[in-house]
Amino acid sequence: MKILVINGPNINMLGIREPNIYGSQSYCELLRLLNLWAQELDIELEHFQSNHEGTIVDKIQSAYGHFDGIVINPAAYTHTSIAMLDALKAVALPAVEVHISDVSAREAFRQISYAGQACIRTIMGQGLDGYHQALIYLKSYLERQ
Repeated sequence: MKILVINGPNINMLGIREPNIYGSQSYCELLRLLNLWAQELDIELEHFQSNHEGTIVDKIQSAYGHFDGIVINPAAYTHTSIAMLDALKAVALPAVEVHISDVSAREAFRQISYAGQACIRTIMGQGLDGYHQALIYLKSYLERQ
């Protein structure tokens, strides 16, 4: 089973950016945890991060025919990118949306998730553990298909 984990803008700044919201763990720590969880779950994992919308769209498109599913934290593009929604719909791979913070309890503009409309589940407010939950959920979903 091969899963692509995509992180959007500013996720590379974890541990530096608003630690009161996103925690004190770094992006390097997230990658270490993802690799550990993938090994525990017997998942082949690739992770990708970009601050550029088109680059993320290109990565989603490149997943077609190469991955079984996607875990995506579109970050700020969650609330603005119809292009990511369209790319997720085009590749039609099962995807789980992750947000480190509870976006439903934040500013009004964060209440809309375009990417989430193409996802089978959204996990939010669980910190970095939300990625672990997403991997577990996606693996179980794929095994049932």
